[in-house]
Amino acid sequence: MWLVRRKPFRAAFASLLLIVSVALALRLAFAWSYQNQFSHQALRVIPFLFESGNIAHSIATGNGFSSPFRVDTGPTAWTTPVYPLLLGGIMRIFGPYTFASYVAAVLANIAFSTLVCVPLFFAAKRIGGVRLAAFACWLWAVFPNAILLTYESLWETSLSALLGATILWATLRVAGSRNWREWAAYGLLWGFALMTNAVLLSLLPFLLWWMMGRTGRRRRAVPPALLALAVTVLCCLPWTIRNYAVFHSFVPLRSILGLQLWVGNNPQAKVIWLGEQHPIHDSAERRHYVEAGEIAYMREKEQGAIRYMLTHPGREAQLIGGRLVSFWTGGTPSPVADFLRNRSPWFRYVLIFNLGVALGTVAGLLRLGRAHSSYLVPMAAFPVILPWAYYLTLSLPRYRHPIDPVLMLLTAAALLARHSVPPVHGIDA
Repeated sequence: MWLVRRKPFRAAFASLLLIVSVALALRLAFAWSYQNQFSHQALRVIPFLFESGNIAHSIATGNGFSSPFRVDTGPTAWTTPVYPLLLGGIMRIFGPYTFASYVAAVLANIAFSTLVCVPLFFAAKRIGGVRLAAFACWLWAVFPNAILLTYESLWETSLSALLGATILWATLRVAGSRNWREWAAYGLLWGFALMTNAVLLSLLPFLLWWMMGRTGRRRRAVPPALLALAVTVLCCLPWTIRNYAVFHSFVPLRSILGLQLWVGNNPQAKVIWLGEQHPIHDSAERRHYVEAGEIAYMREKEQGAIRYMLTHPGREAQLIGGRLVSFWTGGTPSPVADFLRNRSPWFRYVLIFNLGVALGTVAGLLRLGRAHSSYLVPMAAFPVILPWAYYLTLSLPRYRHPIDPVLMLLTAAALLARHSVPPVHGIDA
């Protein structure tokens, strides 16, 4: 009788449709509760008052891809174009700074976050079977960061998570393939991903190199890999040409690196950045940005940051260490003290979940290593390579989100132990 009862439970546990439905319901419920707590008058404006929202407003009002600071500052390459164009399209349909636009933007983010379950499921299934796939997706469905980030601010964060999970699945799917169309489609995926979140570029060379090794002879994989790379470059080329035409300078993806380095590495820098010395908050910095021009301003900030980093190695080690801890705890460099100080059950749940995921990621990688899994390299690239962009600059909870689906998979592999990751050396069908 017990076995009979267990079968429906197992079928429900492994049902992708059920997992997606629960993930969607949770995100909608939290978003509904959130909008009930705040004035609609505030929600129609405040969530848009950041760079992506300001650029989107400029697009929607016919002023093009420009003005990231709520005032007219001219053309910009502050961010790659996909998400501001999406927000701009929403504003065109529902009106600039309207509650309807906020609702539409949040629903889009919820859709992106919910759909993460699909590529995550098939990537995990390829690595360790249906049980691992279902467990990883259930973790994602209830992951508090994934729920909160859909509605608390309007960035490309949820879309980046979907793209991160899709890149993992596509990497496992295309590796070893001799179908040139699949490699070209892989390049298209990367082109769209880089036009959404430029930081994902750090993963591309490592994943491509691993994929080339899956053919048996690396030389045989060079032509299709070059095809994927060429398609990726072609996808980015129109944006790069636009930037050169506007700024008379080579800006392949975005211009923001110099400022990111500076606000995270200067005499007043702190591990937890609260907007100091940033043109969107600091009127003096904004005036200097306008006077110097975006490219010259970024170069100046980059030079100042690098100079400070080289001349203050001890302080840099403290900042990098604090940002590393903050990155993996969900936003705090002192998790134990904050846990004891803040008695909110929700805060403690979020903190414990993030700490569990951090430990689960390490345990999952160790599990893959002990199993001699051929998937160790692509899985490790996400938590090992991408975070360095933020250890060296700024660490905000949303910055980790592109790799969060992979962290759920690794945590699930660690929790399921022996039953999760067989010592596979080839890619399963």
